[in-house]
Amino acid sequence: MGPHADLAGGEMTGSRQELPRIRVGQGFDVHRFSDDPQRPLILGGCEFLGEPGLVGHSDADAVAHAVADALLGAAGLGDIGQQFPDTDPQWKDADSIQLLKRVAELVTQAGYAIGNVDCSVVCERPKIAPRKAEMQHILSEAAGAPVTVSGRRAEGLGAIGRVEGIACFAVAVILGPTDPLNAP
Repeated sequence: MGPHADLAGGEMTGSRQELPRIRVGQGFDVHRFSDDPQRPLILGGCEFLGEPGLVGHSDADAVAHAVADALLGAAGLGDIGQQFPDTDPQWKDADSIQLLKRVAELVTQAGYAIGNVDCSVVCERPKIAPRKAEMQHILSEAAGAPVTVSGRRAEGLGAIGRVEGIACFAVAVILGPTDPLNAP
């Protein structure tokens, strides 16, 4: 490490040090299972055949929604409900992977680079592990950055444990333009 670099990787410029702007956002989504036998279950862009679908205005992909919310929050761009309101008929049955692609565009247009997103899917069913790699690929392609997915069980506790629905938590890291330390 040279004399003009710090531990965070920023370069010293005169008396100012420029540091990368790192922002973190949290996303959360939850949907209950639908009674409609024709409603498909979509998680992370993957259809889970033979499983009940989730109730929602769009395709109710809780994983894509949580990832999108984490990215929007990190960039200070509101949330998925503000960007794609369920009161707007154009979003009825929308493909949430396409919504996530749009969110990634909004984040990059705001001057940020997406670092990564990590999400935990909480459900008793379906099993996430057999489709994990496929979900990660689809989500990463849509976000334009690595997205990791892990499945968690609620161990029979609460509404999720009673198999009434699915919840997803996500954390996103984005990087922005350098920000001079001690700037006037």
